[in-house]
Amino acid sequence: MRWDGQTIAADAAAVEAARSPGRAGADAVPAPALLPLAGLQRSVRTPEFAGITFHEVHAKSLLNHVPATSAMPFAWTINPYRGCSHACVYCFARKTHTYLDLDAGPDFDSQLVVKVNAVEVLHAEVRRRSWARPHVALGTNTDPYQRAEGRYRLMPGIIRELAGSGTPFSILTKGTLLARDLPLLTAAATDVPVGVGISLAMVDPALQRRVEPGTPTPAARLDLIRRLGDAGLPCGVMAMPILPWLTDTDEALDTLFGALAAAGASGVTAGALHLRPGAREWWFSWLAAEHPQLVGRYRRLYGNGTYASKDYTTWLAGRLRYFRRRHGLGSSARFFRNEPESAVAAGADGDRRPHDAASASSALSAPEQPVLF
Repeated sequence: MRWDGQTIAADAAAVEAARSPGRAGADAVPAPALLPLAGLQRSVRTPEFAGITFHEVHAKSLLNHVPATSAMPFAWTINPYRGCSHACVYCFARKTHTYLDLDAGPDFDSQLVVKVNAVEVLHAEVRRRSWARPHVALGTNTDPYQRAEGRYRLMPGIIRELAGSGTPFSILTKGTLLARDLPLLTAAATDVPVGVGISLAMVDPALQRRVEPGTPTPAARLDLIRRLGDAGLPCGVMAMPILPWLTDTDEALDTLFGALAAAGASGVTAGALHLRPGAREWWFSWLAAEHPQLVGRYRRLYGNGTYASKDYTTWLAGRLRYFRRRHGLGSSARFFRNEPESAVAAGADGDRRPHDAASASSALSAPEQPVLF
């Protein structure tokens, strides 16, 4: 379908009407703060993506430098999209939409910014004499293979520019659309180090539909892991977040790690749910509607902070180590940081779940430090 003629003309009155109660959804008009967004070319809707507005912008730069003080295992990132139609309830990146004066809830899922000139900008950036070709990570904020990529096709050009410039890179995604670019990725891997990671932390399709409503099914992602292996591309898995009381039982973890091993995952990095501002409010709203009996438990577990209690993360780390060993899986961090498997420490098994801070056992070894790609 052609997008010409789908441009949105939004005056102040229409915007105000769209933002008033009862008007959210497919007929909503983009928030006024986006209209003067630097580089905005047009805002479009199409029936193919019902309920989603795309704000096409011309970006001045694509490579984002990660501050030296960051704990991230890479110094540069690329995010061709802002906002994400995967609509994961827990997504830590939700707060970034508030910088555009949009909300961290429905707007993050439906008001998407697309850097339509991404390939041209990257072409110029990686050819600067000052570019030293450090590792670049994609998928660190919002998914580069969300559904919009099927329309905009930015990733093939990005892959070509990185590989052609001798720049190593990694991709983390929930999107099975990555399979479209397998020939490009395998070709790129002959020129530069390429890391591929799939995000999959639950294999229960019913829960996945409620928590990650816009993502491909767990079965589809497991199949993608197999296809990556068949193509000769080692595939690490980011099994995050593990959700207290929802996906942290021995049965759930055993099923997850068993499925990942059977699919040929090269390694797994896992950790508990983080509730950063923006994501925290949206998560508790969802929890109150879907699992009201868990709201009090989560408030005790997380308090007013971002992370679950140390006692819980210690307990969970023990269970994760146990099931990783049980299924013969190493850590996926080495595929993104070039660490040997021996760098991942083994730990003791845990045998009970101290969900409330006061019920902790200190006998377990220190928790693993999950890497957020």
